[in-house]
Amino acid sequence: MKIINDTTFGNSFERISVAIISIATGITLIYLAIEGPLLLQNIRYKSADIINNQIVGQDIINMFILSPILIVGGVTLFLRKRIAQYLLISTPLYLIYFVLSYTLGCEWSSSKYTGNSETYTFYFLFILVSSLVILLYSLSVFPKNVVSTFRKKGLIVYSILFPLFIMIFASMWIKEIQEVMTTGTTRAYDIAPTAFWVIRIFDLGFTIPLGFISIYLLWVRPNTTYPIQLMFYGFFLTMIIAVDTMGIMMFVKNDPTFMIRDLIVFLILALIIFTGFLYILRNYKTTQP
Repeated sequence: MKIINDTTFGNSFERISVAIISIATGITLIYLAIEGPLLLQNIRYKSADIINNQIVGQDIINMFILSPILIVGGVTLFLRKRIAQYLLISTPLYLIYFVLSYTLGCEWSSSKYTGNSETYTFYFLFILVSSLVILLYSLSVFPKNVVSTFRKKGLIVYSILFPLFIMIFASMWIKEIQEVMTTGTTRAYDIAPTAFWVIRIFDLGFTIPLGFISIYLLWVRPNTTYPIQLMFYGFFLTMIIAVDTMGIMMFVKNDPTFMIRDLIVFLILALIIFTGFLYILRNYKTTQP
């Protein structure tokens, strides 16, 4: 009997462990969505009731997009299917963002709000730790036998247009931060100042720099940056879908903090991100190992 040592997915312990963790994380997301304001309303986050409109939108994405990706990713990883690597690498950054906004983003220091989400702390911690494990595993086993086929003219256009999108996104947050610095408040700031700072600091200090780094890597290390590109786009795609869903829920619920201008901007950004994602996918080819 011939024994084949396939290291495509790491050793058996790593593959099976990450598969179990991925499936368990997907199930945990479904559980938290069911317990939250989307359905049972058993979780009460320490923030203004109006914020529930946004939480419902994100929980919809967690239940119907992120959870299936994680569960299918885990199952296909068990079965040693290549698609598992592509599915799982798209999830960790979103999961980190989700946990930070649902935990640190709550108004814990405010006496105006009550809640019980702290009783679910270990579920959120599990998701955070799982995202770290999935991230490190996905980067280590992602296909290395790829070559880029970017043409210089197309890459120049991409490298001009995509930073413009990033700067439009950044300018929205920078403008609101400047308003807080000069006036002490901005739209919806008074009801959720902690959430305001968590989201703006994460985006301006992590999300946006990652976007610029991904563009830089396409020029200097095009044949080795494929996993970084998919990790970045996995995060941006899932996050922009979640943001658009939040906006739609705010519109449906007649949220007074809703602005149609913002929803239109984010819908356009979603189209730009999806176009950029297709451009990246088209210009990478897997070679024979």
